Amino acid sequence: MWKKKVGYHRRSVAETAMFRIKTLLGGHLRLRNYEVQVGEAMAMVKALNRTLNRMTLLGMPHSVRIG
Repeated sequence: MWKKKVGYHRRSVAETAMFRIKTLLGGHLRLRNYEVQVGEAMAMVKALNRTLNRMTLLGMPHSVRIG
């Protein structure tokens, strides 16, 4: 009950997402300029999403209609 009142679930989801990104792509940004760091972070997220989409498709069965 308290988790919904303070929005803990949203925080937990955000923390999990950041952990995934840092674990897979590195724990820090390499560039110094803030605007460029934003672009670097967005590129990391895009690469992660693309990789996860492909991994999800690999695990899905291929269905064929018979008859």
